[in-house]
This record gives sequence, C-alpha cells and structure tokens, in this order.
Amino acid sequence: MNTLDRKLGLLSALPVIALMAVAFLAPLVVVALFSIMPQKVFSLGNVPDFSAYAVFIEQGYYKSLLWSLGMALASTLILLIVCWPIAFAMAKIFKRFTIILTIAVVMSLFVSENIRLFGWVLTLMKGGLIEGYFRAWTGVSFDSPLYGVPIIVFGLVYVYLPFMLFPLAQGIAMVPDDTRQAAYDLGASRWQVLWQIEIPLAAPGIVVGSLLSFVLAAGALAESKILGGQAVIAIADDIETAFTFGQNWPLGSALSMILIVIIGALALFGVSKVDLDAIMGRKR
Repeated sequence: MNTLDRKLGLLSALPVIALMAVAFLAPLVVVALFSIMPQKVFSLGNVPDFSAYAVFIEQGYYKSLLWSLGMALASTLILLIVCWPIAFAMAKIFKRFTIILTIAVVMSLFVSENIRLFGWVLTLMKGGLIEGYFRAWTGVSFDSPLYGVPIIVFGLVYVYLPFMLFPLAQGIAMVPDDTRQAAYDLGASRWQVLWQIEIPLAAPGIVVGSLLSFVLAAGALAESKILGGQAVIAIADDIETAFTFGQNWPLGSALSMILIVIIGALALFGVSKVDLDAIMGRKR
C-alpha cells in the first residue's frame, strides 16, 4: 500500500472516526470526569476526588461486581457447550435448512428482552403454567425455581444465545472438511479431531462469541431483577441505583468506570488473539 492510498484511506475513515469520537469516546470521558468529582456534588473542583472509588471497597460494591462477572462467566461457558453442536449442525450438516434455524433464532430478537423474561416468570412461578398444570394433573406441587442464582444464569443463557451461536457457526465453517476427513483417515478419534483440529481452527469464532456473550452478560440488569428478584445484586443494579435513587453520580460513574476497564481489558485481550482477516475471508 503506497502513501497516496493510505492518505485516501485515512480521509475516507475520518467521518467514521469523528462519529466514534462523539458517540463513543465523549460519553466515556464525561463518565470518567464524573467519577473523580466529590460525591453528590456536581463540580470537578481543583483537585480530583477519588473517594467514590474508595467506596467501591469500603461498602462492598466489589461483591456485586464479582457476582456479575461470575454469572457472566458461567453463562458464557454454558452457552459455548450448548451452542457448539447447534453451530456445528448449522455450518456442516443442515446446509439449506440453516436459513430456517437462523430466522427462528433472529426472530426472538424482535421481541423485547423484558417481555420474554416476564414470559418465563409466568411459566415458572408458583401456580404458573408448568407448576399449575402439573399440580392439576398429578396433585403434586413443587417450589418455583425463580429468585435464585441458577435461574439468573438461565436467563443470561436464554437471552444471549444468538450472540454466541452465530459467531461460533462462522468459526466452525472456517474448519476445512478435508482436514477433518484426513484426520479420520489417519486414525484420529472423534475427540482428537475435536480438540486438536476443530477447536483450534474455530478459535476466532469461539473468541468472538465468548466476548460478545460475556460482555453483554456482565452488564445485564433485567435477568437479575425479573428472574432473580434481586436475590443477588448485580453491578448494573448498583450503577442504576447510584444514578437514580441515590443521585450519587460520582459513585455511579466510578462503578461504571471499574466495569468498563475490566470488560475493556478482557475484550482487548480477546480481540488481540483473533485473526480478523480470517473471519472476514481476507488473505494477507
């Protein structure tokens, strides 16, 4: 690429760069500035005030962060296990029927996340669709699985399944069939092909899907509120409370910045391990 092409490329990218600076970087800068203001005082002052960050440790907000990261990690691992066979079938087996499954999954995104979660509440609640009909038929009742950590993780898996499924299917599609068949011809077992060929070659899709699922799940709020009944307080709930009921914007901004830095570091690390040219079908 010569100098002229680089200059033309930079000029062409300037509108996008300006848009990203205004729509993405500017809000982050504002949040960062609010996080070093004195609590409940909307003034930056002469000296930055980091007391909001101290409150993160002193008042135990780190527990909410750990719960959010832990549930995000658990849901991401479950999604990876659940979506792998579906993504493999989409990429290698279903062929023409893949579009039908794709449309079925995408259509779920047309319905509000909150409405879908409330649908699960009506289904799983005491006296709901499952327990109510089961009790009517058998005379036996059971406790509702709502309002606990497992159901929150289930909600995360349910809501963010498309964000793992489609990148994973793209990654599996990058695995050449000839390579798999050659391994079988050489006597490799199904597990050897999976661990030594399919997973390494599908790694870009695995990383992208895992990052999308983890980042979205770590900042999720509706699942813990609607399905979990706030049995566990997520960090997003603490951030919302600080900005709204607490009217403590420095604290809300500090909690937001801590979450952004952790998620951003993980995302940058993951992206650095991904061959974006391979995903886009470009050869270097």
